[in-house]
Amino acid sequence: MESKTWTELECGGGIEDAVKVLLEGLGEDPDRDGLKKTPLRVAKALRDGTRGYKQSVHDIVEGALFLEAGMSNRVDRARGGGGLVVVRDIGLFSYCESCLLPFRVQCHVGYIPSGQHVVGLSKLARVADVFAKRLQDPQRLADDICSALQSSINPWESQFLFTRRLLLFGHLRRRGRRPMDRVCRCFEVWGSKCGEVGGGEGEGEAFPSPELVPIKVPEMVQCIGKASSKLVGTLPDAMVAAVTSILTSLGEDPLREELVGTPQRFVRWLMTFRRASFELKLNSNFHLGQLGLYSAKNSGGDIIGSRSKGEIVHSELSLPFCSQCEHHLLPFYGVAHIGYLAPPESKIIDRSLLHSVVLFYGCKLQVQERLTRQITETVFSIFCGGVMVVVEADHVCMVSRGIEKMGSSTATTAAMGQFAANLEAKTMFLQTIACSRAAGG
Repeated sequence: MESKTWTELECGGGIEDAVKVLLEGLGEDPDRDGLKKTPLRVAKALRDGTRGYKQSVHDIVEGALFLEAGMSNRVDRARGGGGLVVVRDIGLFSYCESCLLPFRVQCHVGYIPSGQHVVGLSKLARVADVFAKRLQDPQRLADDICSALQSSINPWESQFLFTRRLLLFGHLRRRGRRPMDRVCRCFEVWGSKCGEVGGGEGEGEAFPSPELVPIKVPEMVQCIGKASSKLVGTLPDAMVAAVTSILTSLGEDPLREELVGTPQRFVRWLMTFRRASFELKLNSNFHLGQLGLYSAKNSGGDIIGSRSKGEIVHSELSLPFCSQCEHHLLPFYGVAHIGYLAPPESKIIDRSLLHSVVLFYGCKLQVQERLTRQITETVFSIFCGGVMVVVEADHVCMVSRGIEKMGSSTATTAAMGQFAANLEAKTMFLQTIACSRAAGG
């Protein structure tokens, strides 16, 4: 029997066993190469994403309160030359307690010192991180941080404001919208305030109203878990029970009011990537040899003249998709660009059908490199002249865990046929993508 590492023992087998049940429920083989360590990776990510349960705000703040001469609560004193101390643009990730998917937080924490003491600025960010690393609701996150600061450093007043970027990955078949809008996002402003501002005229709130001020986004939904209730029928009891056991292993109470229904919502999300259902859809709805073709003059895509043997580079850009990383069971999303060579008078592939190919391979457990290769091979089987595919994606597993590199993205490419050897065609296609991006496409 192979001995387990300390990290494996720390994570425990409860979450890993539950993840295996989820993989089997998706029609996957947990023992195949790409999935063998997925249960361990998911367990480590969840443990790391909820480490705040084991951290104490008091331990963080204690020893970081510094005496600062001249600080006073008297209204006739400047209280530090203006009063409010703000640490801005603190980037955090938290797990939504409603659907178990991570959401991004850009927050600002401020307080007015009292009692001639100030707190180390880095501690404000660390306190915010303690509460972000728990299953959270945005308003409760704001309230928890403010209450913790108020009780631990006893400021004249504390305020908290953040903008949440909630990643909502629903159906991506809408037309006429920018690609990044098709991967649904919701931006909201939340705030909270503790304490009372004392003083004379002109000493007001430094932040907007602490009440929820949502920024309206047309056709956006509130939470992927709540929005996906109609995507699948009856949910497998074993998968729901597995998610419930994960919540218990994290130290949560699955019967807590805010968590009731969370297992069902997370399973609904996962079931959109169920392997068998999408294979059946591909076989029943269209066949690769019978895809609709349209003449070049009726194409909605970009056509770029090429002097290489009289052929034309046809391109369909910014085809949106959402997929699920098979290594961490976290989403990655972005756009695919497809280019192919064809004679001037030949028929071309309809954009919607190319998009169907992208969605077919995206809607399952994936890695981006394989996704790019599969799209390329499928399009090449339809149009054998030459194909090139570029996939650009943001990976939630890159920014919500481990290295936490916010703003990072990944690009992968693949080429077959004449595209593989035609440097001029490659250059033209890549320039088309760059121009489209510069134009906001």
